[in-house]
Amino acid sequence: MTDDIKKMLTTWRDRFVRDLTEDILPFWMEHGWDKEHGGVYTCVDRDGALMDTTKSVWFQGRCGFIYAYAYNHVAQHPAYLEFSKSCIDFIEAHCFDTDGRMYFEVQADGTPLRKRRYVFSECFAAIAMAEYAVATGSEEYGRKALHLFEDILRFVNTPGILAPKYLPAQPAIGHSITMILINTAARVRAAVGDAPLFKEQIERSLHAIRHLFLHPEYKALLEMVTPEGALIDTLNGRVINPGHCIETSWFLFDEAMYRGGDEDIIRLGLQILDWSWEWGWDEPYGGIINFRDCKNLPPQDYSQDMKFWWPQTEGIIATLYAYQLTGQEHYLRLFEKVSNWAYAHLADPDHGEWFGYLHRDGTVAQPAKGNLFKGPFHIPRMMIKSKILIDELLRKA
Repeated sequence: MTDDIKKMLTTWRDRFVRDLTEDILPFWMEHGWDKEHGGVYTCVDRDGALMDTTKSVWFQGRCGFIYAYAYNHVAQHPAYLEFSKSCIDFIEAHCFDTDGRMYFEVQADGTPLRKRRYVFSECFAAIAMAEYAVATGSEEYGRKALHLFEDILRFVNTPGILAPKYLPAQPAIGHSITMILINTAARVRAAVGDAPLFKEQIERSLHAIRHLFLHPEYKALLEMVTPEGALIDTLNGRVINPGHCIETSWFLFDEAMYRGGDEDIIRLGLQILDWSWEWGWDEPYGGIINFRDCKNLPPQDYSQDMKFWWPQTEGIIATLYAYQLTGQEHYLRLFEKVSNWAYAHLADPDHGEWFGYLHRDGTVAQPAKGNLFKGPFHIPRMMIKSKILIDELLRKA
């Protein structure tokens, strides 16, 4: 590694840590933390003003995870753990239905509003409890995370508990749950130690990604396929979500490194990253685009050519990780490209935090800093994970 690369990586590391600790984490502690009921609000305007007291259950878990993750890897500020615990306490008090499944939206005081067919709320709650267990050494929260993961597997694998993605006329399986279970298993494993159920689930996900969702004829990882892995030749069946695919690639890198540098998994992750970058990077305007059609037909989603915040953060992590694993400066150039584009278009110099929704040309579509889907997760996770990766790179150098 040259001195110029070391200097560049150090500059980015310092920027990520500074922005994380002086901007992103304080923003949500000031504007999102509900000191009355506990947990976090995320529906806030550009300046942090609360627009809606509806609480995203996803974000009780996501926020709980992030502040414990920051405590574990960046700075051991007691307030980080206090905020994390506030979110976890709110989850346990208000976010579980009587059937053991979790809600999707609740009111400020925890009154239930809505459930959905997915288990993402459960996945995010599990990683929050797991990361909090790592931060505190609490065996109790490790057990809670493990029991919730066991419930997730039961919900996913028991016919009749979750509504099917499609009715019998068109059987279908989704990439989202397949990829998130890799990360959920890995985070819970870090808290409680290895166990057969983690490897078994990760192997199931790896098999599905490699043999069902990955379609070399389109150089694409599809979002939805038949249970046998066949293309569903419809508008929904042809969808490529480059951000999701790029996120999957670095989940695979994590698992490869846990296994001591598994070359097959690394190759799979690099293939997904390369193909997804080709589909996703918008050469005329920069940034990673939302949706593509694997046959290059017009995508159905109205936001298909917009630039959302989270695919850019996944691109930052994945390209940096790919550089660490391969030493190929091509990936380092991609890392610089997407990082510079994200900071130039998403970071808000006037009120802090990042915008979430941009038009294709990079102009702001709407300036709010949060809603039920955007809050303290992708951006701080990117900054923390990138700091970890750069520290490893510099140590090896």
